[in-house]
Amino acid sequence: MQVHTGKLEKNQGMRVVLDVTDGLRGHNVTCDNFFTSYELSQQLLKRKITMVGTVRKNKPELHPALLATRGREAFSSKFAFTPITTLVSYLPKRNKNVVLLSTLHKTAEISDCEDRKPAIILDYNHNKGGVDNLDKVIGNYSCRRMTARWPLVIFHNIIDVSSYNTFVI
Repeated sequence: MQVHTGKLEKNQGMRVVLDVTDGLRGHNVTCDNFFTSYELSQQLLKRKITMVGTVRKNKPELHPALLATRGREAFSSKFAFTPITTLVSYLPKRNKNVVLLSTLHKTAEISDCEDRKPAIILDYNHNKGGVDNLDKVIGNYSCRRMTARWPLVIFHNIIDVSSYNTFVI
């Protein structure tokens, strides 16, 4: 494990995932959009670890065709493939798309359900962990307020997470 100073760190998300998965082989990692990047997926593949994750739409490696929503109907999917990586752009509703990257999936498999979700999204939703679910639950009853003072941001987050933990207990 590396020791890091308080300086602003570039590629912090990638470093954290690589540190946490150090020593693992043959697993799949599910990430949210803070961590997911093409570079991280390639680093993990070198360690024999696959990855599935949502991708931020401002990533330079995304092709504009995956980001375009004009003229696409709801529940439609667009796939992009490289020999080792799959990208999918899915429209859950008109003019709103979700982009995911996977090194686990190799085909354009889509569910038979009414919403026609790709297998990559079904797998992501099945495996996404506590962070997304915690954010969703806390979002309904958060004490967060707009502030430019970082200690208050941390304090509000501590209150939110503590209240959720109290509810769980």
